Amino acid sequence: MKERKQLKIGGNIDGVGFNYMGWRHPKMPANASESIEYYVQKAKRLEEGKFDTIFLADVSHIGPGMIPHYLSMFEGISILSALSMVTHSIGLIATIATSYADPFTVARQLASLDKISSGRAGWNAITSNPGGLANYSRTHLSKADLYPMKKEFLEVVKGLWDSYEDDAFIRDKQKGIFLNPEKMHPLNYRGKYFSVDGPLNISRSQQGRPVILEAGSSSDFIKLVSKHADGAFLRADHIEDAKAWSQELKRHVEMEGRSFDDFLITIAQSPIVGRTEKEAEEKFRELQWLMPIYRIPKPNFFGSAEKVADQIEQWYKAGALDLLLIAQEHPSGFDDFIDLVVPILQDKGIFRKEYESNTLRGNLGLPYPQNRYSI
Repeated sequence: MKERKQLKIGGNIDGVGFNYMGWRHPKMPANASESIEYYVQKAKRLEEGKFDTIFLADVSHIGPGMIPHYLSMFEGISILSALSMVTHSIGLIATIATSYADPFTVARQLASLDKISSGRAGWNAITSNPGGLANYSRTHLSKADLYPMKKEFLEVVKGLWDSYEDDAFIRDKQKGIFLNPEKMHPLNYRGKYFSVDGPLNISRSQQGRPVILEAGSSSDFIKLVSKHADGAFLRADHIEDAKAWSQELKRHVEMEGRSFDDFLITIAQSPIVGRTEKEAEEKFRELQWLMPIYRIPKPNFFGSAEKVADQIEQWYKAGALDLLLIAQEHPSGFDDFIDLVVPILQDKGIFRKEYESNTLRGNLGLPYPQNRYSI
């Protein structure tokens, strides 16, 4: 039996946080969501902790009642390109919606980020809400359009990423040969929503193509993610729910002729960690009293470092998650997790002490995708 991959961990850098009160904490810069210095600091810290990837969520429709982070935040590809220049091994995953973006542009943006970072780019491919559609002149679309459109979008982007075979560019100065034209391939895609000739004007990266993750829970989501993605984001507050989703996805992934060993179940959590249970409770109360009209639920992974590490180990060994994506509710959240929990996970032998690779696929233990034209 194939030995299971070690636990993978990602960090969701979300500026002032995914809550209403975090920005008021004295240790949180009030402008963190649009501070390059803040993002650089957190990116370097996550890499020190040997995290697999940085993850950025996104939103395309706002109003005054949104959480502060959403009101003024960086665009994903822009900030990740900047972070690629101050990191060396950690992955860089951007969220881009297929309901309003353009597939040729997205393919080019992500391929560029992948080349800039030497193979560390990833894409969280989502659909959109009605507000997002309205901001991109897509109000003519109905909910029924979103997944068929996403299917075409994924087919186009993946097809464009195969525009060049790995050895297409010869770049021989002596012979005057830059490209082997037989290894450049147009796409000529014709669908209901997209018509794209191709090819893409950038060569393949050293990881083949960016890693693709998707989030959702519907039957349409399961069909798409099983065929097109390298992993799935699942909403699960309880270990049994996560295990059930994992088993369902495993069945569909293997129906597509793929190995479930090469597919990542991703669960997002916002742990609050202390050296003791009491210290974690104090941090939780700090947040609750910053703005008494708002409340956050106590996280699933909560308490002393030993307790949180044991909880993570339980979920991991039960097959409820492969990639743990953490966000910080408290301003010290990443530091607490890296300083207190990561060493315990390393001692348990379920998390790395050093990076295995400088590419995202390499660190996630995902196979290199062969170009469809060279198979």
